[in-house]
Amino acid sequence: MAAQNGKDLLIKVDMTGTGTFQTMAGLRASRISFNAESVDVTTLESQNGWRELLAGAGVKSANISGSGVFKDDTTDERARQIFFAGETPDFQVIIPDFGTVEGKFQLTSIEYAGSHDGEATYEVALASAGELSFTAQPVA
Repeated sequence: MAAQNGKDLLIKVDMTGTGTFQTMAGLRASRISFNAESVDVTTLESQNGWRELLAGAGVKSANISGSGVFKDDTTDERARQIFFAGETPDFQVIIPDFGTVEGKFQLTSIEYAGSHDGEATYEVALASAGELSFTAQPVA
C-alpha cells in the first residue's frame, strides 16, 4: 500500500439522524484507535505457567479524537448539540485506502482555545457507544 495523505482521514457526523453525514468542519488532525480488553483465564494447570486468554471475550471499544480551527459551521453547532444533549449519534471515520468505520459515539470532550495573536481552535474526543461496522474500500 502506498503512503496516504493525512487530510483524507475524515470524521463525519450524522447531521439529522437520517444518515446524512457531513465532515466535521475545520479539522486539521484526526485519529481513531481500537481497543479490546482481555479476559485472563489462567489457572494452576495452565501449560508451563503461561497466561491464557478467553477468545472472543472482553469489551471492545474505539476512540476518536480531532483538533482543528473553530469555524462556527453547522457541524460545530451539531457537535455542541450532541455534547449538551448527551446524544450518541452515528459517526463515520473514513480511513483512506482501507475503509469506513461507522457507529454510535458519545462526544466525551470538546475544548475551545485561542490566543491573542492566533486563530480559535477546538479539540473533540469521542467514545464508541455500541457496535461498530467496518466496510472495506474496494480494491482498485
